[in-house]
Amino acid sequence: MSEQAVFQVESRSETGKGAARRIRASGKIPGNVYGHGAESIAVQMDGLQFRALIGKISAENTLIDLTVDDAKPKPVLIREIQRHPYRPIIFHVDFFEITAGETIRVAVPVRLEGNPIGVRGGGILQVIRYELEIECLPREMPSAFVADISEMEIGDSLHIGEIDTGDVTVIEEENLTVCMIVQQKAAPVEEEEDEEVSDLEGEIEPEVITARGEDGDTEDA
Repeated sequence: MSEQAVFQVESRSETGKGAARRIRASGKIPGNVYGHGAESIAVQMDGLQFRALIGKISAENTLIDLTVDDAKPKPVLIREIQRHPYRPIIFHVDFFEITAGETIRVAVPVRLEGNPIGVRGGGILQVIRYELEIECLPREMPSAFVADISEMEIGDSLHIGEIDTGDVTVIEEENLTVCMIVQQKAAPVEEEEDEEVSDLEGEIEPEVITARGEDGDTEDA
């Protein structure tokens, strides 16, 4: 069963970049609510409350009962959060209204549990896919897929078809790899040639270069 949350926003009449800057300067975040064929509603929300919300849910796949002003709550998903590239600033939020009885397509995270035998034996866990794309009814959307990998040994792989996904439809192919346990690469070994040269250096006597006189005999340098 999907996670659910509730949240309150208020409608706004001002739109545009200037209005958005003023909204953010007041501690709020501008956003929009849209759906299939429905007119988009411009909204704004308390910045601290929204950050608290996304701090305790999976923002990509949690169904939210969203109340706009005093209207009846409507089920929505967070479709996009526009953030500053490196500062903790949220520029804008898009909510997508869900239609009852209509299937949706979402990405659900895969949660790997357990300490694999192969890792305990010196192997490395490589994760290929962190989430699976599925299609389901909104109220049937799982918060995560859980897979126990504690029995995996070096050389083993976990595929999508081996994960219990319940009654939802997984869009991706069952034979695709989710994770694997691989052997660690051996530390590089110095070349034998270098060792041989080192051994020979102790046996070779240095060549003494002497100056030659005019008569061709050598003189001590």
